[in-house]
Amino acid sequence: MESVEPVTRTSSNLLTSAPTLDVESPTEMSTSENLPPRDYKFWLVFLGMGFATMITGLELSAVSTALPVIVDELKGSTTFVWVGSAYTLSATAFIPLSGGLAQIFGRKMVILAALLLTAIGSALCGAATSMNFLIAGRTVQGIGGGAITSITAIIISDLVPLRERGIFNGLIGIAWSVSSGAGPLIGGGLAQGGQWRWLFYLNIPICGVSALLMVLFLRVRTPPGTVSEKIRKVDWVGNALVIASTASCVIALTWSGIQHPWNSVPVLVPLILGLLGLIVFIAYEAKIAKHPLVPFIILTKLTSLSGYVQTFVMPVVMLGIIYYMPVYFQACKDLSPIGAGVDQLAVALVLAPVGIISGVSVNVTHKYRPQLWVSWVFVILGTGLLITLGADTLRGHAIGYLVICAIGLGILVTTTYFPVLAPLPVSQHALALSFFMFLRNFAQVWGVTIGGAVLQNELRKRMPAAFQAQFPEGTAVAYATIPLIPHLKDPLKSEVRAAFADSLKVVWEVMVGIAGLGLISCVGMKGLPLHTDVDKRWALENGKSDTKEGIQMNDS
Repeated sequence: MESVEPVTRTSSNLLTSAPTLDVESPTEMSTSENLPPRDYKFWLVFLGMGFATMITGLELSAVSTALPVIVDELKGSTTFVWVGSAYTLSATAFIPLSGGLAQIFGRKMVILAALLLTAIGSALCGAATSMNFLIAGRTVQGIGGGAITSITAIIISDLVPLRERGIFNGLIGIAWSVSSGAGPLIGGGLAQGGQWRWLFYLNIPICGVSALLMVLFLRVRTPPGTVSEKIRKVDWVGNALVIASTASCVIALTWSGIQHPWNSVPVLVPLILGLLGLIVFIAYEAKIAKHPLVPFIILTKLTSLSGYVQTFVMPVVMLGIIYYMPVYFQACKDLSPIGAGVDQLAVALVLAPVGIISGVSVNVTHKYRPQLWVSWVFVILGTGLLITLGADTLRGHAIGYLVICAIGLGILVTTTYFPVLAPLPVSQHALALSFFMFLRNFAQVWGVTIGGAVLQNELRKRMPAAFQAQFPEGTAVAYATIPLIPHLKDPLKSEVRAAFADSLKVVWEVMVGIAGLGLISCVGMKGLPLHTDVDKRWALENGKSDTKEGIQMNDS
């Protein structure tokens, strides 16, 4: 039977990251009974993290609905996919670094830097005068967004025991779900009104409010040591490997099926190099790195592995739905961007409360396996029903199928943490969460790319040849076509709409298969006890001296 990893640690432990403790003693761990009270400072910090999370959810989903308008204005039909991929690439590649920096420099410095980068990137995006300018801004924005994703999860793990974390994950899930679900509506409304730049400018005041709350109320302990000592503890080689490998994979996936065929050298070479680089990264971290970015104890825990597989699969399916259901509504149902956003809002309205209910159920029952089994059944059922959508299917059917998908995804958003963290000692939760967020973001790249590649290739097969001839080679047919559909006349209009509907059916078939992997991975998942303590090294300060509390941070 799989057990929770013993908490004794030595200086030779390869899984340790600076700063470390030689032994996890009672003075270094806080149980739920002796944690500081959750006063107004705790809740204001939590509110600040909610605002930060809203930004990441909004940036993930809002751009997809506004993209046809942005592409048309900035003349970027050959590079549009980079608007999404640049964000997810930089967010994913820099998540491990942000987690490591949080261990070395402290949580407060990292989250403030993340908010600053997000605000700067948003300003650049709003001021963009070309597609390359916009892509550069999205890259900066993504670095900040990825760090926000990682550090908010780490701070919650510092403040709330795993057994109680379901409710708090659910609350953060509400912020993410509402913003990601409302994103298509906001993006569509602004795009339709010719104000798509405000889709990015809106992030700046939100960043400011979140940063202010963190400056005033986030009083967590900071690791000792000079700046030069802390810089020496950063795993620069490991970070370079994961950043370069991730970038190589994302470049290949972005080019595939649009600029270059899947079996072409410009796609295969960077993809193979990127995957090999990730293998080298894992080997380096496991055998050589002094301060590894990833706690590789997870490789010995089947439950953690199951949780990580589910963590990877869920965003692939979710991003496929978030990005390509608006395409269905606009191409097949003749909806405007704002109309597509309204129909897509069903995801947020269901996903958020379901996430809370799922978190409460874990808190009450102290179990997570039943919820995860049920979640995958709903996801497979919902995406399976999306396959039945045709050009003439009633919109109500499409919205109903989205609701079924959202029930399953809502459970997964707040529950996949538990099998990942339950087998591990709380001292390793921060790095485990950083890797968790890395996988989740990396999967988002695959979700957008797989769906886009399938849609692009299927449209090339099904679209009337005479109609396709107007688009230059390398043009993204889907987004170039959508603005033209309302002005087409039958029978061409019906043929184009049918081509979109039939192509999207293949996208949903692929997503059903991917969701099936998530369900299968549940087989290896055990039901383990949930921790009732937190790592006291990172708890909110409550006015007592750290020395008196017996806390020592050593770089053993």
